[in-house]
Amino acid sequence: MSVWSKRGTYNQEYYHKQSQYVVKEYSSSVKMEERYEHKKQSRIQEVVTTKMKEKYVREEPMIRGPSFVVRLRSHTVYENTPIKLFCTVEGFPLPLVKWYKDGVILDISSGRYLVTSKGGSHALEIPRCTTDDTAMYTAVAGNLHGQVSTQASVIVKRYREEDESCSYAWLPFTAGMLPEVQYTKINISFVEKFEPVFASEGGSASLSASMVLEPNLANLQPEAQWYRDDVRLFDSKWVKIETGRGFTKLTIPNLYKDDEGVYTLRMVTKGGIAEHRAFVSVADGPPPVPNAPGAPMDLRIHDANRDYVIVSWKPPNTTTEGPILGYFVDKCEVGTENWTQCNDHPIKICKYPVSGLFESHSYYFRVRAVNSHGISKPSRISDPIAALDPTEFERLHAKKLGGNLDVVSYHDVVEEEGKPPGAPSGIRVSEIDRTYVVLSWKAPAYGGKAPMWYYIEKCLANSEAWQRVNTQVPVRSPRYAVFDLAEGTEYKFRVLSANIHGTSAPSEPTRPITTQQIKGVPSAPGQVVATRQTDTSVLIQWAAPKEPNNLIGYYIDQCVKGSKDWTSSNHKPRKETRFVVSGLTTGESYVFRVQAINEIGLSDESQESSPLSVKAALTTPSAPYNIALINCDGTSMVLSWKKPLQSGGAPIKEYYVDKRRSGTSMWREVHIPPLSERLYRVGGLTEGGVYQFQVYAANLAGLGPASKHSADFTCEAWTFPEPGPAYDLTFCEVRDDSFVVEWQKPLYTGSGPITGYHVEYAKTGTSDWVTFNETTTTNHFLKVTGLEVGSTYIARVRPVNAAGVGMASMTSDSVTTKAVEGLKEVSCVVDEKTGDIVFSFESCQMNFGSKFVWKKDYMEITDFSKGVEIKTEATRISKLIFKNPDKDDFGTFSVAVTNTSGISSSYSITAEELVKMLALSHDIRHPIIPLKSELSYKILERGRMRFWLQAEEISSNVTYKFFANDKELSGADPNKMGHNISTGVIEFIMDHFTTENEGTYTCQIRDGGGKAQSTLVLIGDTFKAALAEADYQRREYIRVKEGPHFSEFLSLQIGDDCSVTLVCKVANLKKESEFHWYREDKEIIPDVKPDLGAGVCKLPIKLFSLKTAGIYKATISDDRGTDMSQIDISGKVFDDAINKISQLAGASAGELVISCTATGIQLQCHMKYYTAEMDIVWFKGASKLCHSDKHVIGGTPAMATMEIIEPEEKDKGMYSVVITNSENSHKRSLELSGEAYEKAYAEFQKLKAEAYAEKNRGQVVGGLPDCVTIMEKKTLSLTCTVCGDPKPHVSWMRNGVEVEPDEKFVVSMDQGRFASLTIKGVVMEDSGRYSMIIQNKYGGESVDILVSVYRHGEKIPDAKPLMAPKTIIPPKLPIEMPQTKTQPAPSPAPAAQSPTPSRAAAGKAAKSPTPSRRK
Repeated sequence: MSVWSKRGTYNQEYYHKQSQYVVKEYSSSVKMEERYEHKKQSRIQEVVTTKMKEKYVREEPMIRGPSFVVRLRSHTVYENTPIKLFCTVEGFPLPLVKWYKDGVILDISSGRYLVTSKGGSHALEIPRCTTDDTAMYTAVAGNLHGQVSTQASVIVKRYREEDESCSYAWLPFTAGMLPEVQYTKINISFVEKFEPVFASEGGSASLSASMVLEPNLANLQPEAQWYRDDVRLFDSKWVKIETGRGFTKLTIPNLYKDDEGVYTLRMVTKGGIAEHRAFVSVADGPPPVPNAPGAPMDLRIHDANRDYVIVSWKPPNTTTEGPILGYFVDKCEVGTENWTQCNDHPIKICKYPVSGLFESHSYYFRVRAVNSHGISKPSRISDPIAALDPTEFERLHAKKLGGNLDVVSYHDVVEEEGKPPGAPSGIRVSEIDRTYVVLSWKAPAYGGKAPMWYYIEKCLANSEAWQRVNTQVPVRSPRYAVFDLAEGTEYKFRVLSANIHGTSAPSEPTRPITTQQIKGVPSAPGQVVATRQTDTSVLIQWAAPKEPNNLIGYYIDQCVKGSKDWTSSNHKPRKETRFVVSGLTTGESYVFRVQAINEIGLSDESQESSPLSVKAALTTPSAPYNIALINCDGTSMVLSWKKPLQSGGAPIKEYYVDKRRSGTSMWREVHIPPLSERLYRVGGLTEGGVYQFQVYAANLAGLGPASKHSADFTCEAWTFPEPGPAYDLTFCEVRDDSFVVEWQKPLYTGSGPITGYHVEYAKTGTSDWVTFNETTTTNHFLKVTGLEVGSTYIARVRPVNAAGVGMASMTSDSVTTKAVEGLKEVSCVVDEKTGDIVFSFESCQMNFGSKFVWKKDYMEITDFSKGVEIKTEATRISKLIFKNPDKDDFGTFSVAVTNTSGISSSYSITAEELVKMLALSHDIRHPIIPLKSELSYKILERGRMRFWLQAEEISSNVTYKFFANDKELSGADPNKMGHNISTGVIEFIMDHFTTENEGTYTCQIRDGGGKAQSTLVLIGDTFKAALAEADYQRREYIRVKEGPHFSEFLSLQIGDDCSVTLVCKVANLKKESEFHWYREDKEIIPDVKPDLGAGVCKLPIKLFSLKTAGIYKATISDDRGTDMSQIDISGKVFDDAINKISQLAGASAGELVISCTATGIQLQCHMKYYTAEMDIVWFKGASKLCHSDKHVIGGTPAMATMEIIEPEEKDKGMYSVVITNSENSHKRSLELSGEAYEKAYAEFQKLKAEAYAEKNRGQVVGGLPDCVTIMEKKTLSLTCTVCGDPKPHVSWMRNGVEVEPDEKFVVSMDQGRFASLTIKGVVMEDSGRYSMIIQNKYGGESVDILVSVYRHGEKIPDAKPLMAPKTIIPPKLPIEMPQTKTQPAPSPAPAAQSPTPSRAAAGKAAKSPTPSRRK
């Protein structure tokens, strides 16, 4: 895919302009003319860059790492001349550029360099070059998605010294000038390596390594390169790479199966490469539905064009899930989160052409797998791809117009008109699939301004019935995918070009093209062979399938021998026919099988491999090393050496030693049979001869390689008085700041016995030796402390005798002071049961073949005749047990675990500490039985008395006696006596406790050799309290067993909804039993009767507050008796209930909201329950608000409120409410200012005006009936009392027509308050609906009266009131309120201690009540 198809969107008008020219004037100098070709190409690039900015605006949100559009160019200049380096970089966000000179960041502050940048263009200028400016210059561009760099060499020559060479002239045209470079050799030793990782999708993984560099030079640090399956990884949104001095780390923040593979770290220097690798396994994450398949992976986009792309992927493994039925492909336009499904039905092939894309739009894609159980999670989304013509910018060209002007245009925009284009040529097929082919061709030489497009035609290979493919959409690029072809069918294709002037002749047709036909999945792989590799991994190899059918790769499954629980060894297909399965259990036997996959699916499983037990493969050992001369008598030499670093998986059985004269090449074996020790005297040597030696090691697998030959050893007798060297230096107990070094004493002691040793150490790579112990040690070991964490050291030992300090030993191997993670130390205790002294150690590592080796003073313990025993428990724990310890068993006891990374520890026990341990051991073996609790008593039901004590431990042989006042108590009936071995409890139960039992009680215990005694004194008040309790329990037992009673007494329960309920349980009931509730001795009749059948009685306390507090009682009674339970809901009980309600209400409190009333602005906090007793405080800013004329604080059962009466500007600010309980508090805040205040204040003014109008409008206070029945010829008087300010106007209506006053209809208004309508001599025609209308400027109301007239002697009609007898007349808008300042209202009463709403709580809907019309 062309690089242009990856960038941004496309302007549709771009192709429809008749021509586009960009003119650039260049300098007319001869030098610029010679570089014309370079400038022409640069100009085309400039046009492309300019158009990209306009064209791909939609791509700005895309994730784009930096890339150089124009890279740096190398230059050769003379001294004292200026030079300018240019580069252009693109990316989103816009990358930052840093400049380096020979790998060191450039010092811009020196003034020698000028750095400029404008947009993506960057320049480095050296105004006046000197020879010191000869260097390699690097521009590094980076943004949050990665970084890139470009380099150029600058060679500054002295004037007229053209032949001067420079080490930086590395470009091809100066290759002959390169000198031979001698690189510094840097040795890299990995200190910490990353291990295989086993993770799941959605998790994260980190691979890190630390290393030691020798030499460690700041300006020569190695480059850390990370690879996955040999593909280089760079910092991106998928992987994060951190590299420091001696450290590198790769982090995968969000794992997908695409991330599975072999990860390799390569530390690259100019002198070589150090590398380490490990496998990262990424299993399927939890599926959306059980047994759904895993997600597809390795999503790739092919052949992106204007309106389609081709998506391919790899299928997941289905070891335990059902077979995959197909796949769904989803797309999402960049910049949105709207995923749409591209195919209606699952497709079975792992490739799908997605058509119908919008040109110049960018998309993401993903794939989901489907089986009979459901749909998998989606795959990792693809990188964004733009639907663009891949050849769009290939048609740009530049031509010279003459003079200094260039024109950049398309090949098809030149100055010819009126002709159709020529026929395309070179049509070919670049991709063939089952249902589509991708065609490409060469555009004709075109000479018109009109846009040109193409038509594609197809026909079957054996016919000439050409059918046009693109009838609806013109094709403008010389590349097109033809879809909807039949599988396995031969086609021919041809192309025609066209413009508005006509269509060209068709191109030559292609040769017959046959679409692919599904051949099915691959055949099963061949024989699977498993071979040992390490103690946790196995190498699997197999034969490729005979019918690969476009093979993609292989999946490997594993299973423990004897089970059918198959699991996937890899979750991403592997292409090779071999695979290392990691993470296996050492010593376990496994069986393996393999499946091949292609785009259709998985093959049948191969035959299972033979079972293989996991352990390291046997190999020959590595070479011994560090051959040392430790004694010489003139005719023989004593040699020592160090054992191989790798044993090859089996113990080393033999060593072989060869010798030769220095300067010769013939080696001769010096001993038969082979050696088993690493110490050997080589005899038969010539005095004064110079010899070299080499050593081989052998195990069951065979003979390993020879060691590096020794240094030249001269056979001269040692006669010097100082001692010879110690040998066989080893390390153990390595910690963060210390290690222990061990050695073997010298064979040559000099002129006198050895009196001690000095231990010296130095950091690796230095010769600064430090003597750790100025005073010699007589031991053959020493702990070196005070070291630096993480540093690497070497050590040597110097023996001392009376003659002086002797020869230094051979330098030890290097050791890094860093403790093994999870390491534990040896502990020493006296066993509490047996009295044995026990050293215990738990290893944090145990590998196949690991063993514990215990030592005393670093000499292995082999004598077990004195009751010394070594036990291993739970594989990881080893104990050194002294069953018969004595006073000589002090010293340093250490343990090492073989076949691990140096796991070891020690414990030093002094003579004084040993004496204390021996005393404790004696006490344990001759014990006083320890008691957990002394003799105590407990009153049981029926008033029985239980005397008991508890020992730490008792055996089945325990005996005991109880005494009361020195008289032994009997355990015979009705008393009881017994014990429990598991708990150590011994008890005596006295059936009847009376006044005669006052006194002292004693229990005596014997168990083996141990004794114990405990005494309890029951006299005086203590005895009286126990006796009273026994009597109460005796009476209570009788009550409970014989009549109705409370099995659980009254308790107060607070529900999650803040409901408060009294609850109790009753038992031993019968049908006639009655239950009653009381408060303050007044019976309460609950809404719901108690459920005596269930035995649970509940009384809800509604609107819980101080008003509902008091003493509550419950009684249960029948003919057998009465029982009562009582609870006092006050004091602490009430406070605890309010506190619990506060907790629940505070947690449920909503945000503050504004609600306006006619009197002010009200802030409301809705919660589950509110009562005034809750600790709720309102604040304005940091100031606490109290109930006052200005701030009315209250609430309803559903919310807490605070109303600001007659708000003003100064009332703006931050308001908050704090709901506090004993454990925490909850705070809700609201900023009452700005637009929120203005809206609230306007609403308040509106409600205030409406309330004023409601109060002063015309109203009927009372007196009018709803309906009237009257006999004919009677006089009817309708009279009522009215009010209103200003004085209202009253009118009367009959059946919708206003009543005109006359002799019959008399309308009157008395004293402005009493309005009446009198009808004299009513007749039948006067029946109907009469309305009284009263109103003033603030509104009024209309009241309807139904009048029914009947004749004398007729039945009085049953008149019914009208459905809506009253209608409110709204005020005239706007409502005018008097401007006179009214006196402030009297201070409202403090909030009542109940949840009754305050006058401000009614909110916006609060209005004056309508008076009754009857009084």
